[in-house]
Amino acid sequence: MQSIFWTGRVLSRAIRNGLSSLNSAAELNVSNKKHPYLVSVVCGFPKDIANGRTHKGQFGDDAWFSTQFSNADVIGVADGVGGWRAYGIDPGEFSSYLMRTCERLVRMGHFKLSEPGDLLAKSYYELLEHKKPILGSSTACVMILDRNESIMRAANIGDSGYMVVRAGRIVHRSHEQQHYFNTPYQLSLPPPGHDRNVLSDRPESADTSEFRVECGDVILVATDGVFDNVPEPVLLAEMKRAQTVAGSGAAGEESEAQRLQAVANSIAWMARNLSFDGCYMSPFAKSARQNGIDAIGGKPDDITVLLAIVAL
Repeated sequence: MQSIFWTGRVLSRAIRNGLSSLNSAAELNVSNKKHPYLVSVVCGFPKDIANGRTHKGQFGDDAWFSTQFSNADVIGVADGVGGWRAYGIDPGEFSSYLMRTCERLVRMGHFKLSEPGDLLAKSYYELLEHKKPILGSSTACVMILDRNESIMRAANIGDSGYMVVRAGRIVHRSHEQQHYFNTPYQLSLPPPGHDRNVLSDRPESADTSEFRVECGDVILVATDGVFDNVPEPVLLAEMKRAQTVAGSGAAGEESEAQRLQAVANSIAWMARNLSFDGCYMSPFAKSARQNGIDAIGGKPDDITVLLAIVAL
């Protein structure tokens, strides 16, 4: 009963956070519908539901943001590296600061529409200069929609990432950046004297891409807790349901968002359940076997699902 109670609480908070993000984006675009904009919702779970963070912007050690400025919509996720906990360092503090800073820079207009990697770099370098060191590491994925040009630009470092579905098929997907199995590229700030012992990649190492978007495109931005546990065909099937939602538009934007939220909830809940299934041949287990590791089961992890639809 306790786990059901906490899960329900997490889910309801995720729904509220998602809808508040949607409303702010929609209100900004009421006067000009000819340019595309994002309708976005979010859902997620900390690995440890009873003790993990579940407030706005964080699910456990994962962090996320969704905001807008003038002619841009910007979304992003980050995944704090949990191994730091063994050294008394809070892994969620690094990822949360990274995403909060990205959000603040966007709202202040201190970013370039054409360079999501630059936004990530500015956030990271500001973190390095913080008076009180914020130690840790994180993967990250940031996407910027240029409404005027109908172009989406992305920067991804590590094994968080994105997937874009159009007309029932995957048209764009990020690629994992790994040093070796289960060791993704990551932005880091190690304790003094430990620089040589810690993997630390520059934000300039992020994979960047840009592509045109169309009305009805469904965009999933998520941490590896989703991609490691939910197979791509299943994600595609869920996102196709969201695409049907995007095309209907008859019941009004808020009702459409609630149905979009249901798809995000479904993906997050599925990832959560599969992550604790010890008999399941997960994408993570398949990857482990390809690397000579005899593994089976899901990978327990924090889950963050940021789901968006391109609307006009």
